[in-house]
Amino acid sequence: MDFNNNKAIYLQIAEYVCEHILLGKWKLNDKIPSVRELAVEMEVNPNTVMRTYELLQKQDIINNKRGIGFFLAEDAITNVNLYRKSTFIEDELPQLFRNIYLLDINFDELKDRYQTFIKQNFNA
Repeated sequence: MDFNNNKAIYLQIAEYVCEHILLGKWKLNDKIPSVRELAVEMEVNPNTVMRTYELLQKQDIINNKRGIGFFLAEDAITNVNLYRKSTFIEDELPQLFRNIYLLDINFDELKDRYQTFIKQNFNA
């Protein structure tokens, strides 16, 4: 995975996990990759993945079943949406609004581009 230098790696891994959940690649109540497995896949230190998993546990997205591993929580999808929405609104939206204002982009143009994006990327 290519990491962005502007954001902590453990947060980027959390986004990766959340995306897998939202896309249905990881199913509710299923076991997810162990800390070591995901560390190898992401090519990071296991401590970084553990930090990610601790964050996701605090958000009630995953649960640790001692001796068995990590599993998606029953309300994982709802909690992923709440977590991602709050981080987007707090961290990314202000910069997006700033750029919209500075570049004098109107909402009709944004709407058109958004609809095109959805059609091209999600076959909606």
